[in-house]
Amino acid sequence: MNLLSAFIKDYHEFKDYDDMCANYKLNIPENFNYAYDVIDRYANEAPEKRALVWCNDEGEEHIYNFKEISILTQKTAHFLKQNGIKKGDVVMLVLRRRYEFWFFLPALHRIGAIACPATNQLLKDDIEYRCNAADVKMIVSFDDGHVLQKVESAIPKCPSVKKLVNVLGHREGWIDFHAELDALPDSCSSFPRPEGEAATHNSDTMLMYFTSGTSGYPKMVMHDFTYPLAHIVTAKFWQNVIDDGLHISVAETGWGKAVWGKIYGQWIAGTAVFVYDMFAFNPDLFFKKISHYKVSTFCAPPTAYRFLIREDLSKYDLSSLKYCVIAGEAMNSEVYNKFLEKTGIKIFEGYGQTESTILAGTFPGMDPKPGSMGKSAPGYDVKILTPDGKVCEPLESGSIMVNLKNGKPAGLFSGYYRNEEKTKAALGGDWYDTGDTAYYDDDGYIWFVGRNDDLIKSSGFRISPFEVESVLQQHPSVLECAVTGVPDPKRGQKVKATIVLTKGYEPTKELDLELKTFAKENLALYKIPRMIEFVDELPKTISGKIRRVQIREQDK
Repeated sequence: MNLLSAFIKDYHEFKDYDDMCANYKLNIPENFNYAYDVIDRYANEAPEKRALVWCNDEGEEHIYNFKEISILTQKTAHFLKQNGIKKGDVVMLVLRRRYEFWFFLPALHRIGAIACPATNQLLKDDIEYRCNAADVKMIVSFDDGHVLQKVESAIPKCPSVKKLVNVLGHREGWIDFHAELDALPDSCSSFPRPEGEAATHNSDTMLMYFTSGTSGYPKMVMHDFTYPLAHIVTAKFWQNVIDDGLHISVAETGWGKAVWGKIYGQWIAGTAVFVYDMFAFNPDLFFKKISHYKVSTFCAPPTAYRFLIREDLSKYDLSSLKYCVIAGEAMNSEVYNKFLEKTGIKIFEGYGQTESTILAGTFPGMDPKPGSMGKSAPGYDVKILTPDGKVCEPLESGSIMVNLKNGKPAGLFSGYYRNEEKTKAALGGDWYDTGDTAYYDDDGYIWFVGRNDDLIKSSGFRISPFEVESVLQQHPSVLECAVTGVPDPKRGQKVKATIVLTKGYEPTKELDLELKTFAKENLALYKIPRMIEFVDELPKTISGKIRRVQIREQDK
């Protein structure tokens, strides 16, 4: 059983991409609330249906069906209410991949409070900034050896925070979540849908994520109660999740890709979510988990795939794995080809932002082109436009824009919290500018060029960092790289590659020359890196995206 027919008008298995675009139409109920209209409906109609499979590196395992998730989220809603949380309050969830995230997120939806997930990698100043920017009232976290201490060090400068909740036992100054949850009476297994002034509405803010902050302070992105429905496309038509299957997305709950791949669209489409709460990404352990639990669909960023293709995949039983997708940054052909060679599985690419659900992707009936994000997702009208508003010709670079002429599409954010000026600039016109540059090929596929701020302008040429990075990553010595522009009096900018080497390689002058020669053999002359710097690691945002802006600032 799945709920696709409840939320897609005249739902049927679409025969190809054109059929899907022509006939996909969301049915958005009035006052939709994911907790009541999805979780509780499964609990009533298919109570034993598997919802969540969770494990960690310490051998702990929890498996929940929808009846259990429904009861636990209703009890958690009572816990929140008893601790002063009401409609419109902001609650920060710093839970990494702890299974309690799937209790708290729907519980907050039930109340109409605003969930604000955050990563456990935040430092003291990051926590202060977020708490004060969003008026956070409660922080829910766990003791992983350092996160609670960082929260405690930030709290004196966070006057809005009234309660601290620990999901891993007793700690002075923190509420013991499980102790209080267990103490609730049986009557708290039901949390009736709020009515009157407490009722939730489609336009209410449900979820708030801070952007990655690749340049400047992170913005607070608001999503309303219709947002989960737009992730049907993400899950069913891009990730191709299977009814009664098991899906894993390699994402920590503190950033937006978690709700892309760990709850909303997946549960609507009928698949269970697999969560491996790993301390660090270990490809060997990861594949053992996929094999043991019989995972059927898989989503990860390019960095994870780069680690995975270096494994001897013949050691693992991957027969259950049917479909793999990639998102986060554009994929290079080396990753695609190696993974296909080792597994026989094609990787399907997708593109979106914290501000959206999937905006473009390689969907069923489309042949993947490694490095291309595919075509506009159903529900959105995505175009590549020139500065004067014309649709770009093939191979002509332009801005990735979302059409707003017929109103804001479901899934696109409702604004930036407490920033009317930025909200109006983003959503007040006919088009939403993603801030990214791309081009069409002759078949209408979209190819990512780069963030507008990351494009390199050298000797009159516009150079895509991704294009140069894709070539360099084909060299066996390169594990990761970031290509940036360095100020140059003759060229304006010259191309620089900052490289993390694969284990076994040393940063030598000979390797520097070898890489430049390799680039010269595979790139136009003006794209060749004039400088190479070897580093131990690349600067990244807390969500794992490369901060090229930091490299540029250092080079200045």
